[in-house]
Amino acid sequence: MPFLDVNGTRLYYEDTGGSGEPIVFSHGLLWSGRMFDKQVAALKDRYRCITYDHRGQGQSDVWKVDAVDMETVYADAVGLIEKLGVGPCHFVGLSMGGFMGMRLAARRPELLRSLALLETSADPEPEKNVPRYKLLTFVARWIGLGLVADRVMPIMFGRTFLEDAARSAERAEWRRRLKENRRDIWRAVNGVIRRRGVYEELSRIKTPTLVLVGAEDVATVPAKAERLHGAIAGSKLVTLPRGGHTSSVEEPELLNAALVEFLGGVSRA
Repeated sequence: MPFLDVNGTRLYYEDTGGSGEPIVFSHGLLWSGRMFDKQVAALKDRYRCITYDHRGQGQSDVWKVDAVDMETVYADAVGLIEKLGVGPCHFVGLSMGGFMGMRLAARRPELLRSLALLETSADPEPEKNVPRYKLLTFVARWIGLGLVADRVMPIMFGRTFLEDAARSAERAEWRRRLKENRRDIWRAVNGVIRRRGVYEELSRIKTPTLVLVGAEDVATVPAKAERLHGAIAGSKLVTLPRGGHTSSVEEPELLNAALVEFLGGVSRA
């Protein structure tokens, strides 16, 4: 299994290789780089696709800290791109991964060729969500996420995916992955709860940017995407007619089509 030593820890990553322009995929909280399997499958013949697991999630290591703060995870993203020598790259960040993408584009624009922000926000965690996340942290740490999986699924996935009888096996697989999350995932959850917003940095982003959201996303509602789009000059906004907070899994065909169109336009330019 490929690991990369970055900032005093080991990050798990997968790299399709090849001579195409590199795309780095950055995943959402509670998941791993596997949430982009269908994007990698669709794009690997044209692009060099790299997925990685954030510190304290998936198969990556973590320090024994109270919270894996977003600035550390951002520094890890910088370190990974530099150590692999893939800058400037296309960067696709979903939810928490988008937190990294915005910081990269605002602070290290030379590392990016383009930026895709999926189901994400530049704001701090809304106060009304904090008690729910704190409960998640407590349960994950002392019991495991199996106890709350049925409450988390409707946050992570949209109505269409959850109600489609033909996709019951797929739902069961993602529910299993959610339940089997590592017990120390609470450190990463704390980092998300306590993050500061970066909205004031968005005006510095000059990188070609796609902002995409599913119409059924209840975790980061479409209004959040519209706010990002309004703050990032020249950005393109796409609202999928279906899909919740995990659009890479729920609506891969729609998402892949939007990515192919956006990336192709950037490459031609």
